[in-house]
Amino acid sequence: RTGIVPEYIAPLAKIAFFLDEIAGLGQDIASGEAGELSQDLVDGILSEAARFAQEQLSPQNWPGDQIGAIFANNSVTMPPGWQSLYKAWAEAGWNGVDLPAEWGGMGLPTRMATATMEMWTSACMSFALGPVLAQGAVDTLERHASTDLKEQYLPKLVSGEWTATMNLTEPQAGSDVGALRTRAVAQGDGSYRITGNKIYITYGEHDLADNIIHLVLARLTDAPQGSKGISLFLVPKFLLKSDGSPGEHNDVLCTGIEHKLGIHASPTCSMAYGEKGGAIGWLVGEENRGLNCMFTMMNKARLFTGLQGVAIAERAYQQALDYARTRRQGRALNAQSDISSLIIAHPDVRRNLMLMRAQISAARAIAYRAAQAIDHAQNETDPAKRKLADELAGLLTPITKSYCSDIGVDVTSIGVQIHGGMGYVEETGAAQHFRDSRITPIYEGTNGIQAIDLVMRKVLRPGSTIASEVIARYKASAMAATGLDKQEFGELGSITHEATEALEKATIWLRQNQNDAPALLASASPYLRLFSLAEGCASLADAAMAATRRHSRGETHSILAEIIADARFYAENFGVAAPSLARMVMQSSVPDVKAFGAL
Repeated sequence: RTGIVPEYIAPLAKIAFFLDEIAGLGQDIASGEAGELSQDLVDGILSEAARFAQEQLSPQNWPGDQIGAIFANNSVTMPPGWQSLYKAWAEAGWNGVDLPAEWGGMGLPTRMATATMEMWTSACMSFALGPVLAQGAVDTLERHASTDLKEQYLPKLVSGEWTATMNLTEPQAGSDVGALRTRAVAQGDGSYRITGNKIYITYGEHDLADNIIHLVLARLTDAPQGSKGISLFLVPKFLLKSDGSPGEHNDVLCTGIEHKLGIHASPTCSMAYGEKGGAIGWLVGEENRGLNCMFTMMNKARLFTGLQGVAIAERAYQQALDYARTRRQGRALNAQSDISSLIIAHPDVRRNLMLMRAQISAARAIAYRAAQAIDHAQNETDPAKRKLADELAGLLTPITKSYCSDIGVDVTSIGVQIHGGMGYVEETGAAQHFRDSRITPIYEGTNGIQAIDLVMRKVLRPGSTIASEVIARYKASAMAATGLDKQEFGELGSITHEATEALEKATIWLRQNQNDAPALLASASPYLRLFSLAEGCASLADAAMAATRRHSRGETHSILAEIIADARFYAENFGVAAPSLARMVMQSSVPDVKAFGAL
């Protein structure tokens, strides 16, 4: 297979640029707001993360897809080589990039975890999904669990010796978590007996680690109905001995794994709790406040789900570019008549490549800015600034999850198109990227749910001004880009201004119609798309101006011209849709259910 599927090369220069210029990491390092983090340390970590991605993870992506996770006798066997791969991952400390130093992590900013996780996900998305959940579980336990639970479980989870899962979904409930039926009965000694069934549990069973720690949503016997009656429990696969090592198997089993469109090496499990009387678990946080605890885990998962869109799009772009540079077909304009041209010589192929690259730049900027907001919400000492950062993180999380995951699907689809018929053939590997990406708009809350969250809970939250403040920032970026009057910017500044005005009009309309729930729900998805385009245009305008400043200081790296070209192309090919999306928001209508026939 050598030479058929090109290996992944981490775009280190671009990642470093976006960390500094869009996510503000360089500024925070210079001001001392990033703790003891130095630029040399950043460079070293990114370089080593890229090496691990390229040398160890990337070669496992294709065989992992072809072999997949294998289920038999309530156990899951991972593809050959994955046990040693995971051991190398854990021993290198990669699981703890932004996890608390108190429990053995590096304690670095979320932005560093975002940059490194992008590379690992590009290299092998199926592998990277497991650590995402373990890291989210650490955040949840560190914030909500008792001291005893923290001391028992956090060191092993932070080190990666144990992994973790998020158990929400049930067969009859789907995304309606309030309809779950899993039960928890107090035993009088601080423990609970858990009974019920969960589905779609990523890495619910595998042979990579010595223990798997399940975070399970369940109802107490006297709990109120709906989402207000849900509690969160820690349920280990193996109960712990007195010395803290794994002992007796708990009453929890994997009953099967899903046969999926993609991410074949990531086991998506059905789990049964209490087949022999009840799995033993312990309460995390307060009774009936489980969703509040679980959102700590879900918010990071949503950031990283959007990041998966960026990562898989980057992998698909690299492969499409490689193919376009080596595949000959047809004759380009003014080409010799006796030889076929490389397909990159055809204008429409180059247009498709730019559609890919520009969207990746926008998505990366959006995800990294969300990570910056999360860092500032956690570390800002000024209460007003911390509150603003927390609101911004809340606003950007559904945008990142939805828009960046949609871009992953769009870009990987274009990658298949550039390969032509060979893209539809599994042997080239282009189809795998498309298949792998398709789950991201669905899990961690479908993109429709994210849009509703953006409109109903973030933009229209009583007393919140975050949307107006963000729009003001977009206007400033548009004005600054226009003021530079750079020929290579094209209409970047003016289109960013038009997109911002369209977003402002749509936002005013939402506020004027906030008592019309059907209209708001019908307009939520186009509104999220509109907000995303404005964020993408403004962020890339900022990136283009930063690239210009660097060039004026004598920097000559080729990525500077690429970033400016991406910003212009994104505005002129995607940002121009903003006024139309605003019209869709303000005129949105959904047919009555009767239009689809009798129920």
